[in-house]
Amino acid sequence: MLSRRDFLNGTIGASVALAAQGVQQTSAQTTAPARKRMIVDAQCHLWKAESADWKWVPGRPPQMPEPFTIEKLVPLMDEAGVDRVVVVPPSWPGDRNDYGLEAARRYPERFHVMGRLPLEKPESAALLPKWKEQPGMLGVRLTFLGPQEKWVTDGTADWFWPAAEKAGLPVMFLAPGHGADFARIAERHPGLTLIIDHMNVTLDIAKNNKVPEALAQTVALAKYPNVSCKVSASPGISSEPYPFADVKPHLRRVFEAFGRERCYWGTDMTNSFAKATYRHRVTQFTETLDFLTEEDKDWVMGRAILARLGWKA
Repeated sequence: MLSRRDFLNGTIGASVALAAQGVQQTSAQTTAPARKRMIVDAQCHLWKAESADWKWVPGRPPQMPEPFTIEKLVPLMDEAGVDRVVVVPPSWPGDRNDYGLEAARRYPERFHVMGRLPLEKPESAALLPKWKEQPGMLGVRLTFLGPQEKWVTDGTADWFWPAAEKAGLPVMFLAPGHGADFARIAERHPGLTLIIDHMNVTLDIAKNNKVPEALAQTVALAKYPNVSCKVSASPGISSEPYPFADVKPHLRRVFEAFGRERCYWGTDMTNSFAKATYRHRVTQFTETLDFLTEEDKDWVMGRAILARLGWKA
């Protein structure tokens, strides 16, 4: 039988132990790391060196003199805390997607692809029904720049919109100055997922101080629920160093028009590689855009683009 002293000592000891355990639990809860945000770069180019079986298009130079390879990008992603990347194959190797798909094959949890196709060839329509059967392929990316700009209006691209809509393929596009044309496309094809690249702003537009006019066309497309926008590549159009404060009003204007579920952060960083580190391109959004709430950032930095493209989280 326990004595009164033994009972009290045992009780007090147990109480102290429980109290200490409670302190430890509270301390652990207090110091537990915050939940990690999924960060997805909505656009990055990858390419390897030119070779006999991987020729570049004559007269179409790459954005950097050195190849931007899978081996170079993965450590940069790790350093910057970027979980996933949407690979957009560049134009200089032509309409080929093999290297982007190689990245998706080697790192299926980290890379998926928005592929290129020969838009000027109507026979490409036969590719679309099975387009997403390519492992890692999410959709199509189109650019209407230079000689290809006229394809928006001269009938070259007309076959594509209904075919992509029928195939359920998301489409990223860059077509500065063609907001009205894409308004008609969005209205005629409400089932077609259209994603504007880089707010439809280019370096030339920025150099000519025409960003507000370009953005007016961009935000006008927000009325169509099947249109969304990549708030990407903003360091490249900034005339200031990090944190690129001069583009903040432009980003806010687009965000307020489209909302957090239709805006996507992205870098296109090989187009302005020397302008900022990968990490700075992340923190520009996560630490310097005070109009974004933490939940807004969850959407803009990754959740929204995964949902729009159907890339499972």
